[in-house]
Amino acid sequence: MGSDAPIALGTPAYRRLTLAMLFAGFSTFSLLYSVQPLLPLFAAQYRLTAEAASLAVSLATGPLAIGILFAGFVSDRVGRRPLMIAAMFAAGALTLAAAVVPGWSGLLVLRFLTGVALAGVPAVAMAYVAEEVDSGSVGAAMGLYIAGSALGGMAGRLVVSVVADLEGWRWALAAVGVAGLAMAEAFRRLAPLSRNFTPSVGRPGALLRSAGALFTDRAMPLLYLEAFLLMGVFVTIYNYAGFRLMSPPYGLSQAAVGGVFLLYVLGSVSSAKFGTLAGRLGRRKVFWIPVVLLIAGVALTAMTPLVLVIAGIAVVTIGFFGAHSIASAWVGRRAQVAGGGGSRGQAAAFYLFFYYTGSSVLGSAGGFAWTHAGWPGVTAFCLLLGVAALVIGLVLRTVPPLMVEPPMPQRMPDP
Repeated sequence: MGSDAPIALGTPAYRRLTLAMLFAGFSTFSLLYSVQPLLPLFAAQYRLTAEAASLAVSLATGPLAIGILFAGFVSDRVGRRPLMIAAMFAAGALTLAAAVVPGWSGLLVLRFLTGVALAGVPAVAMAYVAEEVDSGSVGAAMGLYIAGSALGGMAGRLVVSVVADLEGWRWALAAVGVAGLAMAEAFRRLAPLSRNFTPSVGRPGALLRSAGALFTDRAMPLLYLEAFLLMGVFVTIYNYAGFRLMSPPYGLSQAAVGGVFLLYVLGSVSSAKFGTLAGRLGRRKVFWIPVVLLIAGVALTAMTPLVLVIAGIAVVTIGFFGAHSIASAWVGRRAQVAGGGGSRGQAAAFYLFFYYTGSSVLGSAGGFAWTHAGWPGVTAFCLLLGVAALVIGLVLRTVPPLMVEPPMPQRMPDP
């Protein structure tokens, strides 16, 4: 490809690109997490335990975590835009197929393949925008991608809950799959052709050296562990809240349970507020606060009154998004110095790997707690993870800042 002038803020090309990124974020996270509120329905239809039903989520987030580590290398060869288009179309088609496939095993295979396909979007979205957009306008363009991610994660769960309540889970998945294909086509039509992409072949030795530098930094492994633990708490609470709320003494409908995901709006506000607070007071001084909120929210969900259970999920959401906002930005800032100037993308890939591995591994482990000890088991499991995250956060307070820290990067996408 050639080396043309980058896309500037306010131009028609910029408006097309930002709208395309909004669709990319919305599609990716609606397809990835749309099955989460359907887990009780899967368990009832296929006579599964909660942890077995949770594989519909975990078998997508697991391969997504691994795929993120490799998708960047693939995009270096084939291009950012073509990989994102292929990923979005494949994920939409696989979700549509999951709506009609007979049997639980077939559904799990399609969810696994959906996770593999979706890795091609979050892994390269930032690189695509950074290459094509004027440096002063990158933040705004990525902001719309992140906004689409948060909206997609919320809307996908809400839509499937309402449709499943009316027509069954197969129609619900079909609706999300069709929407995903429509957004893939919208992205294809809107996203500008790459003008500043140059195919490259990374040298394994250089990649291993920069990765080694990241993992020998005092803070980076701790931040990766935080991503693993915090996402584990968040996904576990949302995975199994439906099982609890649809059972006595609550007996909520599928649509009502889906309404719980509207609490994601609080997460979007929280991430912005805590990000600003951390920028003003320092990440080391602030990071523990949302983690404590997360722990308090988990404890609240152990109460019996429905209003306290919902309030607890809300506080968990506020705490998680606040902590994730600080940790993901912290990774980007330290990586620029700790691993060398070109390692920010690699550092982000490792962060997302641990983030989605936490969703996959700990999310399913929480199902074991639900099956064998009910909601008290879920809260005990999540409190253990939350306390571990708090201890690590306090250790991070003792890690000295780098000598030189670059400007605050855009935080990573929300789930």
